[in-house]
Amino acid sequence: MEKRHLGRTGLQVSRLGLGTMTWGRDTDEHEAAEQLKEFVDAGGNLVDTADVYADGGAEYLLSRLTDNLIPRSELVIATKAGSVPESGRRFDGSRGHLLAALDASLRRLGTDYVDLWQVHAFDPATPAEETLSALDIAVVSGRARYVGVCDYSGWQLAKAATWQRAHHGRVPLAGAQLEYSLLQRGIEREAVPAARDAGVGLLASSPLGRGVLTGKYRHGVPQDSRGASPYLSGFVQPYLGERSRRIVDAVATAADGLASSPLAVALAWVRDRPGVASALVGSRTVGQLQAALSVEALTLPGEIRGALDDISAPVHRYPDQGWSEL
Repeated sequence: MEKRHLGRTGLQVSRLGLGTMTWGRDTDEHEAAEQLKEFVDAGGNLVDTADVYADGGAEYLLSRLTDNLIPRSELVIATKAGSVPESGRRFDGSRGHLLAALDASLRRLGTDYVDLWQVHAFDPATPAEETLSALDIAVVSGRARYVGVCDYSGWQLAKAATWQRAHHGRVPLAGAQLEYSLLQRGIEREAVPAARDAGVGLLASSPLGRGVLTGKYRHGVPQDSRGASPYLSGFVQPYLGERSRRIVDAVATAADGLASSPLAVALAWVRDRPGVASALVGSRTVGQLQAALSVEALTLPGEIRGALDDISAPVHRYPDQGWSEL
């Protein structure tokens, strides 16, 4: 599998990454082991997790597999901190919380360091410079090799990246993880231009539109799908409307013309977008992962890419970059 540099850094990541959001909950240890082995055998190295996935269970499961199945040195492990299960506060970007969460992640992962440590979301209740100082401490102390952010808006990302580069001794942001797919191109308005200008690599999460772009929901909600899961049905529902149906139909038409699958077409589109270092695939089964890994052999023809661009294009309204409508 092709490797790409994450932003303006020396860190190389596979252009498809393995997501673990379901590990320890919907994906058991045996299935996770099969997925990880399949992924590494295909040349993948980036494994993305978080301290809140299965309440830490995903990190713990990954540690068991790196002990017994895959050498730690073969993986680029990325994790996140900042989400909190509190009714009155969704995110805590304070230095104290972030560093305590990192230490807890390292214990669960059974490692001295993570390759990429990410702030899970912007916390408006904490000064940005305090949140970012935790990233510096993590790298200087050796607990993280590279750092990034997740789900930051364009101005938040630009501010964070500029702050880190403008002050001597601070650690530049390597990556920004953002949802990106043919069904969700909102990051192209401001976040993508901000990331590319700052030299921050994009990690595209939910590149299959939360599973909808595979076409599995074209005729209803399968009982074994995320859309039918008590945990994830609300995650899928926003992408089951009329606009999504038009885009999914276009992807299916393109797949028929290429003798490929809607999954492969949608994933190849995201993987090769400007600024994307890796597209993160979260599969419930090894069969689903194998289907995603097969996309390595696919490059979309320009005509098909252009047609998909057109049907899924986001509206850029004033004052978005490149705005076309007031």
